[in-house]
Amino acid sequence: MKKLILGIFTLTLFTSSSPSNNETFSKNNTENDKEWESLFDGKTLNGWHRYNRRGIKPVWTAKKGVLTFDPSLRPKGDYVHDIVTDKIFKSFQLSIEWNISEGGNSGIFWGVQEGEGNNKPYSTGPEIQVLDNERHPDAMANPKFHQAGALYDLVQPSKDVCKPAGQWNHILLTIDYKKNEGSVELNGTKIVEFPLRGEKWDAMVANSKFNDDCHFEKFGKFRTGKIGLQDHNDMVSFRNIKIRKL
Repeated sequence: MKKLILGIFTLTLFTSSSPSNNETFSKNNTENDKEWESLFDGKTLNGWHRYNRRGIKPVWTAKKGVLTFDPSLRPKGDYVHDIVTDKIFKSFQLSIEWNISEGGNSGIFWGVQEGEGNNKPYSTGPEIQVLDNERHPDAMANPKFHQAGALYDLVQPSKDVCKPAGQWNHILLTIDYKKNEGSVELNGTKIVEFPLRGEKWDAMVANSKFNDDCHFEKFGKFRTGKIGLQDHNDMVSFRNIKIRKL
């Protein structure tokens, strides 16, 4: 009974903050809303599919403007439920809000490739970390390459501006191949900047877990790809997911 009550409370936490239909997705990006394309209609999973498969299992739900991953709904023996967009993107700005459970871990990918030889989204797509900085042990390590907002295992945030678990955080991810510039703004503060190719990029990868050519030979190699949301076996919600081409 305690587990049931806790589960209901947790789900309520993630759905009670749903935006209204006329709520703007970000205070920072409402000037030219016509430039932005919504990647989530708030009611369905249209435009998304399970990585390297068709459709999406009920572990992902869309309700009242919120897209939620709930690991307790995972079918027995069915372990990986990362999802990616149907569409492919190149240079863009992605605006997305996320809400992580206590002690939780997740991520946002870009440049993701599917097909034979690509087993996980992170085999090809770099990741922006989604994390409970107060409780998850990854946030305690130095350097802070695994803290919320980090370019995972590559660039640490310049400061910790993450809101606590159970509250909504906003990320603005900029990927501009024309300028060879990438950046992450978390809750209105730019905390990460990085190149997308060249000697500096190669050096970052060489000093990370992604220097293993057996598993990551294609990592970060593609200028086009899909946006992905991670199943890390922790409850996480997303809302107001929008993108604009650069």
